[in-house]
Amino acid sequence: MSKQFNLAIVGLGGMGNWHRETIGRIDNLNVCGSFDIKEERQQFAIDHGITPYNSLEELLADEKVDIVLCSTPNHLHKEIVIKALRAGKNVVCEKPVTLSSKDLQEMIDVAEETKKVFVVHQNRRWDEDFLTMKKIYDDNLLGDVFKIESRVHGSRGIPGDWRQEPEFGGGMVLDWGVHILDQALLMIDSKVKTVYANFTHVTNELVDDGFTVVLTFENGIVYTLEVGTSNFINLPRWYMLGRDGTAIIYDWQKNGKVTRITDWSKNDAVPIRTAAGLTKTMAPRTADTIKDEELPIVKSDIRDFYRNVMATIEGKEEIIVKNTQVMRVMKLMEAIFDSAAKNQVIDFE
Repeated sequence: MSKQFNLAIVGLGGMGNWHRETIGRIDNLNVCGSFDIKEERQQFAIDHGITPYNSLEELLADEKVDIVLCSTPNHLHKEIVIKALRAGKNVVCEKPVTLSSKDLQEMIDVAEETKKVFVVHQNRRWDEDFLTMKKIYDDNLLGDVFKIESRVHGSRGIPGDWRQEPEFGGGMVLDWGVHILDQALLMIDSKVKTVYANFTHVTNELVDDGFTVVLTFENGIVYTLEVGTSNFINLPRWYMLGRDGTAIIYDWQKNGKVTRITDWSKNDAVPIRTAAGLTKTMAPRTADTIKDEELPIVKSDIRDFYRNVMATIEGKEEIIVKNTQVMRVMKLMEAIFDSAAKNQVIDFE
């Protein structure tokens, strides 16, 4: 029979509540309490059958708490995580885990000192669109891949909360970059050779409300990542190019396809007419030389994140989201800020 774990939430806002709802669907994990500095969130806890603690100190002193979830604004993570670790608690922290690699190293050092599990909630490793594209890459369905594009587009600007404030860890690099960069580094088993980044400030001058990043890996793959908040027509979520085919996913619903070459011997083309001339180079392939295929959809269960955390605490599994991986993403984000500020290519690893 699985051990029962108790988890307490620090910061019962939008993400904290998302965790509460998700944990409610995991048999051997229970939300035993929460603490939030806002009175209305304390009342929210009561309304949803959770006992609110009167302070962080009271929460950390409760011996029945096995795991502390830190889901406060980004700039508060470090202090809370270190206090929880020193109180003998295992810790799950929302991302970005903190605002610098230096702060992250201090948190990792305390986790190693206290011998407690400290893990960052990189939940979008379980996104099915990402897992599907990763399978296409891993299975070499397109032949040698040379270019990947990953985009997240919206048209509402930056939400009117901490995301607009630099001192709170605002901006799209820290909000969405932390996810799609993590996905990129998981997909491509190669060192990042260079980084080039530029930011947009359409709706906000203080933080980036969008960015384009180009990563060049040592294995030759060029990986473009883009986040935009003023895009009224979205480009595809994913676009992958290989020597023998192309894969595309348009949206979160995983609409898309794989198109692969079937006959390289028929490589000539009949020129097509455009308004101002002919082109043979860009003439489309004939149907007898290519084949459209359905995406090899990969299913996932986000609850596996917490199942892995609990199994790691019990010594039964190795943690999936490793702090070395989180540190690599953090340092890559720092290189992105450096590149954007200098408007130049940055050598990375």
